[in-house]
Amino acid sequence: MKSGIFTKVIARRPPLSLGGGITAAGLGSPDPRLALIQHEAYCEALRSCDVEVILLDAAPEFPDSTFVEDTAVIAGGRAVITRPGHPSRLGEAELIEPVLSRYLEIDRITPPGRLDGGDVLEIDDLILIGLSERTDAEGAAQLCGFLEHDGFSCGNVPVAGGLHLKSGVSYLGNGVVLADITTAGILPLSGLEVITVADGEEYCANCITVNGRILFPSGFPRTRDILACTGLEIIELDMSEFRKMDGGLSCLSLRMNI
Repeated sequence: MKSGIFTKVIARRPPLSLGGGITAAGLGSPDPRLALIQHEAYCEALRSCDVEVILLDAAPEFPDSTFVEDTAVIAGGRAVITRPGHPSRLGEAELIEPVLSRYLEIDRITPPGRLDGGDVLEIDDLILIGLSERTDAEGAAQLCGFLEHDGFSCGNVPVAGGLHLKSGVSYLGNGVVLADITTAGILPLSGLEVITVADGEEYCANCITVNGRILFPSGFPRTRDILACTGLEIIELDMSEFRKMDGGLSCLSLRMNI
């Protein structure tokens, strides 16, 4: 299975209630109108990568709902609707299911399992699941049961720092992983090329590769220059308001190749 190749992307506009979401970043309250501008730029960058963006209306009753990645895991032709680890986000999974069911076979994580999509890292046919404050062993076991049936190999890893596993690591395709030094030290990365983010630039470990381009947060020049070795075009995006809510580039979309 080739990673980073997508045809459709699901995103949801950030609500004006964004600042009422869950965060431990300590960076102050987000400006919801600036967040909307940044989100529009994100969607436009995705379109420039030759994908169809399925843009959903804001859901103000769920302040964190723009972070749609946590609500489902897409692998192969299957979408597994998650059971987010924070109680305030449980209803978001119900919102995303009707959209995904148009395109994919649907499975669901059921109680008592808890799982956030931000804890699930796909490296070709290997799925690594981070055990964090939001994802537990039961949720991971249920996800493995679905995906192993489709030929994926699964493994659990502890989340050593950050909210989610993918807060500290991204798979760029072609056997290349970008990670902060803490996360790189806990992952089974034998046979892969590991690029470590520059000291002090740990936030940019979360980025996404879409059809041969890297969507990358702006403001991290040393790591950006290191990534030149990949030969991939880099599209920099301002993520300041989403960073205040512990969100990264991968968090803002569900990516499909169908």
